[in-house]
Amino acid sequence: VQLQASGGGLVQAGGSLRLSCAVSGSSFNLNGMGWYRQAPGKQRDLVAYITSSGITNYANSVKGRFTLSRDSASNTMYLKMNSLKPEDTAVYYCAQTIGLRTYWGQGTQVTVSS
Repeated sequence: VQLQASGGGLVQAGGSLRLSCAVSGSSFNLNGMGWYRQAPGKQRDLVAYITSSGITNYANSVKGRFTLSRDSASNTMYLKMNSLKPEDTAVYYCAQTIGLRTYWGQGTQVTVSS
């Protein structure tokens, strides 16, 4: 299983970005997937998650601003981030959980300037 995250960058507060996560080597729709982020000196936290049945959950800090979606035709998961804040600055990782194992992408940096 391989996950390739992309789409990060530098954006001003209030701006938007869309992250992408291309997945290969797994049954895309049969497993839960999510976006996590890790700021410097902090633990890696869940941002958004989609179950195999398509139910999405969001961290309270991003509800109403971030939207997770997936495209089965291209085996790609997205995270649309609107109204970005400086506190959203972090390395964002995509991950897929298969059974008891979690597979991680390499991370993409998101920096929000004030």
